[in-house]
Amino acid sequence: MNNENSVSNTSFIGKILAVILAFGPGIFAIGYTIGTGSVTSMIVAGSRYGMQLLWVLFLSCFFSGILIYVYGKFALFSGQTALYGFRKNIKYGKYLALFILIAVSFGQWGSLMGILTISSNIIFEILSLNFPGIAENQYAIVLIIATAIIALFYGIMLIGKYSFFEKLLIIFVSIMGFSFVISLFFVHPLPMDVVVGMIPSIPQEEGGLLLVAAFVGTTMAAATFLSRPLFIQGKGWTKADDKQQKNDAIVAAILVFAISGAIMAVAHGALFNEGKTVERVLDMASTLEPIAGNLAVSIFFFGTLSAGLSSIFPCLLIAPLLLADYQSGELDTKSKQFRIITLLACVAALIGPIVGGKPIQIQILSQVFNVFALPAVVLGIIILINKKGLMGEARIGQFVKVSLYVAFVFSLIVSLTGVLGLLGY
Repeated sequence: MNNENSVSNTSFIGKILAVILAFGPGIFAIGYTIGTGSVTSMIVAGSRYGMQLLWVLFLSCFFSGILIYVYGKFALFSGQTALYGFRKNIKYGKYLALFILIAVSFGQWGSLMGILTISSNIIFEILSLNFPGIAENQYAIVLIIATAIIALFYGIMLIGKYSFFEKLLIIFVSIMGFSFVISLFFVHPLPMDVVVGMIPSIPQEEGGLLLVAAFVGTTMAAATFLSRPLFIQGKGWTKADDKQQKNDAIVAAILVFAISGAIMAVAHGALFNEGKTVERVLDMASTLEPIAGNLAVSIFFFGTLSAGLSSIFPCLLIAPLLLADYQSGELDTKSKQFRIITLLACVAALIGPIVGGKPIQIQILSQVFNVFALPAVVLGIIILINKKGLMGEARIGQFVKVSLYVAFVFSLIVSLTGVLGLLGY
Protein backbone atom coordinates (compact mmCIF):
# COMPACT_ATOMS: atom_id res chain seq x y z
CA MET A 1 0.00 0.00 0.00
CA ASN A 2 2.81 2.38 0.96
CA ASN A 3 4.62 1.47 -2.26
CA GLU A 4 1.50 2.39 -4.26
CA ASN A 5 1.30 5.78 -2.53
CA SER A 6 5.01 6.33 -3.11
CA VAL A 7 4.66 5.52 -6.81
CA SER A 8 1.59 7.76 -7.04
CA ASN A 9 3.38 10.68 -5.35
CA THR A 10 6.45 10.20 -7.53
CA SER A 11 4.25 10.11 -10.61
CA PHE A 12 2.45 13.31 -9.56
CA ILE A 13 5.71 15.16 -8.86
CA GLY A 14 7.13 13.82 -12.12
CA LYS A 15 4.16 15.21 -14.04
CA ILE A 16 4.59 18.64 -12.44
CA LEU A 17 8.31 18.64 -13.30
CA ALA A 18 7.51 17.56 -16.85
CA VAL A 19 5.09 20.47 -17.29
CA ILE A 20 7.64 22.96 -15.91
CA LEU A 21 10.50 21.59 -18.03
CA ALA A 22 8.29 21.59 -21.15
CA PHE A 23 7.93 25.35 -20.84
CA GLY A 24 9.67 26.92 -23.82
CA PRO A 25 11.22 30.30 -24.65
CA GLY A 26 8.52 31.90 -22.52
CA ILE A 27 10.75 31.19 -19.54
CA PHE A 28 13.15 33.81 -20.93
CA ALA A 29 10.24 36.25 -21.16
CA ILE A 30 9.63 35.75 -17.44
CA GLY A 31 13.36 35.99 -16.76
CA TYR A 32 13.59 39.31 -18.60
CA THR A 33 10.39 40.66 -17.07
CA ILE A 34 10.40 39.62 -13.43
CA GLY A 35 13.73 40.57 -11.99
CA THR A 36 14.64 42.68 -9.01
CA GLY A 37 13.46 45.67 -11.06
CA SER A 38 9.96 44.27 -11.26
CA VAL A 39 10.00 43.16 -7.63
CA THR A 40 11.24 46.57 -6.48
CA SER A 41 8.73 48.49 -8.60
CA MET A 42 5.82 46.33 -7.40
CA ILE A 43 6.80 46.59 -3.73
CA VAL A 44 7.36 50.36 -3.88
CA ALA A 45 4.06 50.83 -5.75
CA GLY A 46 2.14 48.57 -3.37
CA SER A 47 3.58 50.26 -0.29
CA ARG A 48 2.95 53.81 -1.55
CA TYR A 49 -0.23 53.54 -3.63
CA GLY A 50 -1.83 50.22 -2.70
CA MET A 51 -3.36 48.48 -5.72
CA GLN A 52 -3.88 51.78 -7.62
CA LEU A 53 -1.49 50.81 -10.45
CA LEU A 54 -2.85 47.29 -11.01
CA TRP A 55 -4.48 48.48 -14.26
CA VAL A 56 -1.06 49.55 -15.60
CA LEU A 57 0.32 46.09 -14.79
CA PHE A 58 -2.64 44.41 -16.51
CA LEU A 59 -2.28 46.46 -19.71
CA SER A 60 1.49 45.94 -19.80
CA CYS A 61 1.14 42.17 -19.42
CA PHE A 62 -1.69 41.99 -21.98
CA PHE A 63 0.29 43.89 -24.61
CA SER A 64 3.41 41.89 -23.72
CA GLY A 65 1.55 38.65 -24.40
CA ILE A 66 0.40 39.98 -27.79
CA LEU A 67 3.90 41.11 -28.77
CA ILE A 68 5.59 37.90 -27.58
CA TYR A 69 3.10 35.91 -29.67
CA VAL A 70 3.41 38.07 -32.81
CA TYR A 71 7.22 38.19 -32.76
CA GLY A 72 7.24 34.42 -32.31
CA LYS A 73 4.80 33.85 -35.16
CA PHE A 74 6.80 36.14 -37.42
CA ALA A 75 9.93 34.10 -36.69
CA LEU A 76 8.22 30.75 -37.36
CA PHE A 77 6.66 31.71 -40.70
CA SER A 78 9.20 34.14 -42.16
CA GLY A 79 12.30 32.30 -40.96
CA GLN A 80 13.77 35.67 -39.95
CA THR A 81 14.63 37.28 -36.63
CA ALA A 82 13.58 40.74 -35.44
CA LEU A 83 16.38 43.22 -36.22
CA TYR A 84 17.47 41.24 -39.28
CA GLY A 85 13.86 41.43 -40.49
CA PHE A 86 13.74 45.19 -39.91
CA ARG A 87 16.98 45.68 -41.83
CA LYS A 88 15.98 43.52 -44.79
CA ASN A 89 12.30 44.39 -45.23
CA ILE A 90 11.73 47.99 -44.09
CA LYS A 91 12.83 51.14 -45.87
CA TYR A 92 15.41 52.81 -43.60
CA GLY A 93 15.05 49.69 -41.47
CA LYS A 94 18.81 49.64 -40.99
CA TYR A 95 18.62 52.84 -38.93
CA LEU A 96 15.55 51.66 -37.05
CA ALA A 97 17.36 48.42 -36.16
CA LEU A 98 20.52 50.25 -35.07
CA PHE A 99 18.55 52.62 -32.84
CA ILE A 100 16.72 49.72 -31.21
CA LEU A 101 19.94 47.72 -30.80
CA ILE A 102 21.73 50.59 -29.01
CA ALA A 103 18.75 51.78 -26.94
CA VAL A 104 17.68 48.33 -25.73
CA SER A 105 21.24 47.17 -25.02
CA PHE A 106 22.04 50.20 -22.89
CA GLY A 107 18.64 49.99 -21.20
CA GLN A 108 19.24 46.34 -20.29
CA TRP A 109 22.79 47.10 -19.11
CA GLY A 110 21.27 49.75 -16.85
CA SER A 111 18.84 47.14 -15.54
CA LEU A 112 21.73 44.73 -15.04
CA MET A 113 23.51 47.35 -12.95
CA GLY A 114 20.44 47.72 -10.76
CA ILE A 115 19.88 43.96 -10.53
CA LEU A 116 23.45 43.28 -9.41
CA THR A 117 23.32 46.15 -6.90
CA ILE A 118 20.15 44.85 -5.27
CA SER A 119 21.13 41.16 -5.41
CA SER A 120 24.49 41.80 -3.74
CA ASN A 121 22.81 43.99 -1.11
CA ILE A 122 20.26 41.25 -0.42
CA ILE A 123 23.04 38.73 0.25
CA PHE A 124 24.81 41.30 2.43
CA GLU A 125 21.62 41.93 4.45
CA ILE A 126 21.17 38.18 5.01
CA LEU A 127 24.79 37.88 6.16
CA SER A 128 24.52 40.91 8.44
CA LEU A 129 21.51 39.39 10.20
CA ASN A 130 23.75 36.51 11.28
CA PHE A 131 27.01 38.46 11.57
CA PRO A 132 26.14 42.01 12.76
CA GLY A 133 29.80 43.00 12.95
CA ILE A 134 30.19 43.16 9.16
CA ALA A 135 27.82 46.14 8.90
CA GLU A 136 30.76 48.54 9.29
CA ASN A 137 32.31 47.27 6.04
CA GLN A 138 29.14 47.24 3.93
CA TYR A 139 30.58 48.93 0.84
CA ALA A 140 33.59 46.61 0.51
CA ILE A 141 31.63 43.43 1.24
CA VAL A 142 28.80 44.34 -1.18
CA LEU A 143 31.39 45.02 -3.90
CA ILE A 144 33.11 41.68 -3.27
CA ILE A 145 29.76 39.85 -3.39
CA ALA A 146 28.78 41.65 -6.61
CA THR A 147 32.11 40.79 -8.26
CA ALA A 148 31.77 37.13 -7.23
CA ILE A 149 28.20 36.92 -8.60
CA ILE A 150 28.98 38.47 -11.97
CA ALA A 151 32.20 36.43 -12.34
CA LEU A 152 30.26 33.22 -11.65
CA PHE A 153 27.57 34.11 -14.20
CA TYR A 154 30.14 35.06 -16.82
CA GLY A 155 31.81 31.69 -16.32
CA ILE A 156 28.47 29.95 -16.80
CA MET A 157 27.80 32.04 -19.92
CA LEU A 158 30.94 30.61 -21.50
CA ILE A 159 29.28 27.19 -21.52
CA GLY A 160 27.16 28.73 -24.26
CA LYS A 161 24.24 26.30 -24.64
CA TYR A 162 20.63 27.44 -24.97
CA SER A 163 19.26 24.34 -23.24
CA PHE A 164 21.52 24.91 -20.22
CA PHE A 165 20.44 28.58 -19.88
CA GLU A 166 16.80 27.52 -20.15
CA LYS A 167 17.02 24.85 -17.44
CA LEU A 168 18.84 27.18 -15.05
CA LEU A 169 16.23 29.89 -15.61
CA ILE A 170 13.43 27.40 -14.96
CA ILE A 171 14.94 26.67 -11.53
CA PHE A 172 15.29 30.36 -10.58
CA VAL A 173 11.86 31.35 -11.92
CA SER A 174 10.13 28.43 -10.18
CA ILE A 175 11.70 29.31 -6.82
CA MET A 176 10.79 32.96 -7.34
CA GLY A 177 7.18 32.21 -8.28
CA PHE A 178 6.55 29.83 -5.37
CA SER A 179 8.18 32.25 -2.89
CA PHE A 180 5.94 35.17 -3.82
CA VAL A 181 2.76 33.10 -4.08
CA ILE A 182 3.45 31.61 -0.63
CA SER A 183 4.00 35.16 0.63
CA LEU A 184 0.50 36.06 -0.59
CA PHE A 185 -1.00 33.54 1.87
CA PHE A 186 0.46 35.49 4.79
CA VAL A 187 -1.02 38.84 3.85
CA HIS A 188 -3.28 40.09 1.06
CA PRO A 189 -5.51 43.07 0.13
CA LEU A 190 -9.30 43.11 0.23
CA PRO A 191 -11.06 42.02 -3.00
CA MET A 192 -12.52 45.54 -3.39
CA ASP A 193 -9.00 47.00 -3.40
CA VAL A 194 -8.17 44.76 -6.37
CA VAL A 195 -11.32 45.86 -8.23
CA VAL A 196 -10.58 49.55 -7.61
CA GLY A 197 -7.01 48.98 -8.82
CA MET A 198 -8.32 48.08 -12.28
CA ILE A 199 -9.84 51.56 -12.69
CA PRO A 200 -7.30 53.79 -14.55
CA SER A 201 -5.78 56.50 -12.36
CA ILE A 202 -2.27 57.91 -11.82
CA PRO A 203 -0.91 58.89 -8.38
CA GLN A 204 -0.65 62.66 -8.13
CA GLU A 205 2.20 62.49 -5.63
CA GLU A 206 5.84 63.18 -6.45
CA GLY A 207 7.38 60.20 -8.25
CA GLY A 208 4.03 58.83 -9.46
CA LEU A 209 4.78 59.33 -13.17
CA LEU A 210 8.24 57.84 -12.76
CA LEU A 211 6.83 54.72 -11.16
CA VAL A 212 4.24 54.27 -13.94
CA ALA A 213 7.04 54.38 -16.52
CA ALA A 214 9.15 51.97 -14.44
CA PHE A 215 6.14 49.64 -14.25
CA VAL A 216 5.86 49.45 -18.02
CA GLY A 217 9.63 49.39 -18.50
CA THR A 218 9.90 46.25 -16.40
CA THR A 219 6.73 44.39 -17.51
CA MET A 220 6.54 45.39 -21.19
CA ALA A 221 10.25 45.07 -21.89
CA ALA A 222 11.34 45.53 -25.52
CA ALA A 223 14.16 43.01 -25.01
CA THR A 224 11.56 40.29 -24.35
CA PHE A 225 10.01 40.62 -27.81
CA LEU A 226 13.21 41.20 -29.76
CA SER A 227 14.86 38.11 -28.28
CA ARG A 228 11.85 35.88 -28.91
CA PRO A 229 12.78 34.83 -32.50
CA LEU A 230 16.33 33.86 -31.54
CA PHE A 231 15.19 31.87 -28.51
CA ILE A 232 12.63 30.10 -30.71
CA GLN A 233 15.49 29.38 -33.09
CA GLY A 234 17.52 27.99 -30.17
CA LYS A 235 14.57 25.83 -29.11
CA GLY A 236 14.35 24.39 -32.63
CA TRP A 237 10.66 25.20 -33.16
CA THR A 238 9.16 25.23 -36.67
CA LYS A 239 5.83 26.17 -38.27
CA ALA A 240 4.38 22.96 -36.86
CA ASP A 241 4.90 24.40 -33.36
CA ASP A 242 2.73 27.48 -33.99
CA LYS A 243 0.06 26.42 -31.49
CA GLN A 244 2.66 25.60 -28.84
CA GLN A 245 4.34 28.96 -29.46
CA LYS A 246 0.99 30.71 -28.94
CA ASN A 247 0.28 28.82 -25.70
CA ASP A 248 3.82 29.52 -24.50
CA ALA A 249 3.27 33.27 -25.02
CA ILE A 250 -0.10 33.23 -23.23
CA VAL A 251 1.24 31.29 -20.23
CA ALA A 252 4.25 33.64 -19.99
CA ALA A 253 2.01 36.74 -19.93
CA ILE A 254 -0.36 35.22 -17.36
CA LEU A 255 2.48 34.15 -15.06
CA VAL A 256 4.12 37.59 -15.25
CA PHE A 257 0.81 39.22 -14.26
CA ALA A 258 0.10 36.69 -11.50
CA ILE A 259 3.56 36.85 -9.90
CA SER A 260 3.91 40.64 -10.23
CA GLY A 261 0.36 41.16 -8.95
CA ALA A 262 1.07 38.90 -5.97
CA ILE A 263 4.14 40.99 -5.04
CA MET A 264 2.16 44.23 -5.24
CA ALA A 265 -0.71 42.72 -3.25
CA VAL A 266 1.61 41.55 -0.47
CA ALA A 267 3.19 45.02 -0.23
CA HIS A 268 -0.27 46.59 -0.16
CA GLY A 269 -1.55 44.27 2.56
CA ALA A 270 1.50 44.57 4.81
CA LEU A 271 2.77 48.12 4.28
CA PHE A 272 0.24 50.44 2.60
CA ASN A 273 -2.37 50.29 5.37
CA GLU A 274 0.38 50.84 7.96
CA GLY A 275 1.69 53.92 6.14
CA LYS A 276 5.14 52.34 5.67
CA THR A 277 7.30 52.83 2.56
CA VAL A 278 10.33 51.06 1.12
CA GLU A 279 13.61 52.96 1.10
CA ARG A 280 16.24 50.24 1.66
CA VAL A 281 16.66 46.64 0.55
CA LEU A 282 15.97 45.34 4.05
CA ASP A 283 12.65 47.25 4.06
CA MET A 284 11.35 44.85 1.40
CA ALA A 285 11.49 41.96 3.86
CA SER A 286 9.35 43.90 6.33
CA THR A 287 6.52 43.39 3.85
CA LEU A 288 5.82 40.12 5.66
CA GLU A 289 7.70 40.44 8.94
CA PRO A 290 4.76 41.68 11.07
CA ILE A 291 2.78 38.56 10.18
CA ALA A 292 5.30 35.80 9.55
CA GLY A 293 8.22 36.92 11.74
CA ASN A 294 11.77 35.94 10.77
CA LEU A 295 10.42 33.40 8.30
CA ALA A 296 9.33 36.37 6.18
CA VAL A 297 12.91 37.49 5.71
CA SER A 298 13.94 34.09 4.39
CA ILE A 299 10.94 33.61 2.08
CA PHE A 300 10.90 37.09 0.61
CA PHE A 301 14.64 37.53 0.27
CA PHE A 302 14.93 34.10 -1.32
CA GLY A 303 12.26 35.00 -3.87
CA THR A 304 13.79 38.41 -4.59
CA LEU A 305 17.27 36.95 -4.94
CA SER A 306 15.94 34.31 -7.35
CA ALA A 307 14.25 37.11 -9.32
CA GLY A 308 17.57 38.92 -9.60
CA LEU A 309 19.54 35.83 -10.59
CA SER A 310 16.90 34.84 -13.16
CA SER A 311 17.34 38.25 -14.82
CA ILE A 312 21.14 38.31 -14.99
CA PHE A 313 21.32 35.68 -17.74
CA PRO A 314 18.88 37.39 -20.14
CA CYS A 315 20.41 40.83 -19.48
CA LEU A 316 23.93 39.55 -20.21
CA LEU A 317 22.65 37.88 -23.38
CA ILE A 318 20.79 40.84 -24.85
CA ALA A 319 23.61 42.90 -26.44
CA PRO A 320 25.42 40.01 -28.21
CA LEU A 321 22.04 38.53 -29.10
CA LEU A 322 20.76 41.73 -30.75
CA LEU A 323 24.06 42.36 -32.54
CA ALA A 324 24.05 38.83 -33.94
CA ASP A 325 20.39 39.34 -34.88
CA TYR A 326 21.27 42.54 -36.76
CA GLN A 327 24.24 40.99 -38.54
CA SER A 328 22.98 37.59 -39.61
CA GLY A 329 19.88 36.52 -37.69
CA GLU A 330 21.84 33.78 -35.90
CA LEU A 331 23.41 33.69 -32.43
CA ASP A 332 26.73 31.93 -31.94
CA THR A 333 27.37 31.66 -28.21
CA LYS A 334 30.85 30.24 -28.84
CA SER A 335 32.09 33.22 -30.84
CA LYS A 336 34.76 35.68 -29.71
CA GLN A 337 32.28 38.52 -30.27
CA PHE A 338 29.83 36.91 -27.83
CA ARG A 339 32.49 36.51 -25.11
CA ILE A 340 33.82 40.08 -25.45
CA ILE A 341 30.41 41.76 -25.37
CA THR A 342 29.18 39.73 -22.40
CA LEU A 343 32.42 40.63 -20.59
CA LEU A 344 31.72 44.34 -21.24
CA ALA A 345 28.21 43.83 -19.86
CA CYS A 346 29.69 42.29 -16.71
CA VAL A 347 31.96 45.32 -16.24
CA ALA A 348 29.00 47.69 -16.77
CA ALA A 349 27.00 45.74 -14.18
CA LEU A 350 29.61 46.50 -11.51
CA ILE A 351 29.14 50.29 -11.88
CA GLY A 352 26.21 50.30 -9.44
CA PRO A 353 28.04 48.49 -6.61
CA ILE A 354 31.21 50.53 -7.28
CA VAL A 355 29.36 53.87 -7.12
CA GLY A 356 27.57 52.65 -4.00
CA GLY A 357 24.27 54.36 -4.81
CA LYS A 358 20.94 53.58 -3.17
CA PRO A 359 19.83 50.21 -4.64
CA ILE A 360 16.09 50.97 -4.69
CA GLN A 361 16.47 54.28 -6.56
CA ILE A 362 19.04 52.84 -8.99
CA GLN A 363 16.73 49.95 -9.84
CA ILE A 364 13.62 52.08 -10.46
CA LEU A 365 15.50 54.62 -12.59
CA SER A 366 17.08 51.84 -14.68
CA GLN A 367 13.61 50.48 -15.52
CA VAL A 368 12.38 53.86 -16.78
CA PHE A 369 15.02 53.98 -19.53
CA ASN A 370 13.66 50.70 -20.96
CA VAL A 371 10.47 52.37 -22.24
CA PHE A 372 12.13 54.73 -24.73
CA ALA A 373 12.80 52.08 -27.40
CA LEU A 374 9.38 50.48 -26.94
CA PRO A 375 7.43 52.51 -29.58
CA ALA A 376 10.04 51.64 -32.26
CA VAL A 377 9.87 47.95 -31.35
CA VAL A 378 6.05 47.89 -31.61
CA LEU A 379 6.03 49.92 -34.84
CA GLY A 380 8.63 47.64 -36.44
CA ILE A 381 6.58 44.45 -36.00
CA ILE A 382 3.39 46.21 -37.19
CA ILE A 383 5.15 47.07 -40.46
CA LEU A 384 6.58 43.56 -40.87
CA ILE A 385 3.33 41.63 -40.38
CA ASN A 386 1.62 43.88 -42.95
CA LYS A 387 4.24 43.07 -45.63
CA LYS A 388 2.50 40.83 -48.16
CA GLY A 389 4.09 37.43 -48.66
CA LEU A 390 6.69 37.87 -45.94
CA MET A 391 5.02 35.36 -43.62
CA GLY A 392 3.76 33.01 -46.31
CA GLU A 393 0.42 31.41 -45.50
CA ALA A 394 0.34 32.72 -41.92
CA ARG A 395 -2.45 35.09 -40.96
CA ILE A 396 -2.63 37.51 -38.04
CA GLY A 397 -6.13 37.91 -36.60
CA GLN A 398 -7.91 41.25 -36.58
CA PHE A 399 -8.06 41.32 -32.77
CA VAL A 400 -4.29 40.92 -32.55
CA LYS A 401 -3.70 43.63 -35.17
CA VAL A 402 -5.96 46.12 -33.38
CA SER A 403 -4.24 45.26 -30.09
CA LEU A 404 -0.86 46.04 -31.68
CA TYR A 405 -2.04 49.50 -32.79
CA VAL A 406 -3.39 50.20 -29.29
CA ALA A 407 -0.08 48.93 -27.84
CA PHE A 408 1.79 51.42 -30.05
CA VAL A 409 -0.30 54.33 -28.75
CA PHE A 410 0.16 53.03 -25.19
CA SER A 411 3.94 52.85 -25.66
CA LEU A 412 4.05 56.47 -26.90
CA ILE A 413 2.06 57.67 -23.89
CA VAL A 414 4.29 55.75 -21.49
CA SER A 415 7.47 57.09 -23.13
CA LEU A 416 6.16 60.65 -22.68
CA THR A 417 5.27 59.77 -19.09
CA GLY A 418 8.84 58.55 -18.57
CA VAL A 419 10.27 61.84 -19.89
CA LEU A 420 7.99 63.89 -17.64
CA GLY A 421 8.81 61.64 -14.68
CA LEU A 422 12.56 62.05 -15.20
CA LEU A 423 12.24 65.84 -15.56
CA GLY A 424 10.25 65.91 -12.32
CA TYR A 425 12.80 63.68 -10.60
